[in-house]
Amino acid sequence: MATDKPVLIAGAGIASLLLAHSLRRSNIPFKIFERDASFVYRAQGYRLRLSAEGLDAIESVLGPETFQRFWDACGKTLGRGFAVLDAITGETISSRPSAGPAPPAAPPGTTGPSQALVSRDGKVVGIARGTMRKLFAEGSEEHIEWSKDVTGYERTPTGVRAIFADGTKSIEGSLLVGGEGIRSKVAKQVSGGRLKVFDTGARGIHGQAPTGAFKGLGEGVFILKDDTRPEGAISIITNVRPGEMNDPDVQFGWTMVGRPGVIRPPEGEDINAVVGKPVADIAQRLTQNWHANFKPLFDQMNVNEAAFWRITCSSPSGVPEWPNDARVTVLGDAVHSMTPAGGNGANTAVRGAALLGRLLGEAGGWKEGLTEAYEREIRVLGSEAVKASYQTAKGEFGIEIDEERTPVV
Repeated sequence: MATDKPVLIAGAGIASLLLAHSLRRSNIPFKIFERDASFVYRAQGYRLRLSAEGLDAIESVLGPETFQRFWDACGKTLGRGFAVLDAITGETISSRPSAGPAPPAAPPGTTGPSQALVSRDGKVVGIARGTMRKLFAEGSEEHIEWSKDVTGYERTPTGVRAIFADGTKSIEGSLLVGGEGIRSKVAKQVSGGRLKVFDTGARGIHGQAPTGAFKGLGEGVFILKDDTRPEGAISIITNVRPGEMNDPDVQFGWTMVGRPGVIRPPEGEDINAVVGKPVADIAQRLTQNWHANFKPLFDQMNVNEAAFWRITCSSPSGVPEWPNDARVTVLGDAVHSMTPAGGNGANTAVRGAALLGRLLGEAGGWKEGLTEAYEREIRVLGSEAVKASYQTAKGEFGIEIDEERTPVV
């Protein structure tokens, strides 16, 4: 690699790792600082659905050979297509084939457009977040420093240093990219607090179960809705993929979401610290009256992989402007966190990573004006995605954000 000062990247999420892959291909040095101890430190087995735009961005960074391996690792679903089912009776509320030019209709009670499920080859494409991280990280492992919690930065006359929770500092870098998620300290510092992530009050649970537990559904993308609960509705979304139904070593995932107040961690517990059996117990209790075709998803779930999810969202009014810092910028959820409605969070993140990587590659590394050009584009891309996600989630999850009163993360 070149001997110039490295690009410093806070966080080893999917956007940060894709950016690192782009930098490595462009022979630009980098360092990644991740607060976790390893890739498997926390449960992260839930799947991400990839749009055509997301796949295009990933392919542009990985190149033909690596992208082929990534594509082979993705699950592809066609079959029945998309269906909304009554979780109690098992009856179909609405359905349509996944193929075709029009996106599926939004589930009853929702507002705003639904994202088209199909992305390539007339199929719904998805991959586990953990698998995506490992594939993106290939070749960059030696540049990741684990258990390094970035809490801020300091500018130097010719660069920038990351500051860690223990008070130590990184080597000097040419650029610092805050990609450490919704609690990004880099984002808060560089934007002067203008970048905010709101806690919507809604919660989710991620779970996994053996393929045999999904036989009552068949192939397709499904939303199971339970509107009978007096405290508020809950639903799950899952993608049952062909070719794997009879493989006992494969697990399919599901994601449960509920209106504010419905899904709660045990009394007094931090939602980020509770994983495994306590979370599985809550999921099983919430679904105890569901139809027999769906019960195996919870009765047979992999208890160790159960994890809560705090549903957050950046400013629905749009990604704000802040005084540009030529040496510091932000990426992924740190700049445009969004609800799961529409399934566009990861797709927007990888598009941002591809954009920033391309600009750095074309410039041969950092240069004046680069972060300003990147932020101008990511502000538009992020604002559009967050707004669409929020409008759909208002109806689907019953959330409402008042940017003056809603708590921030």
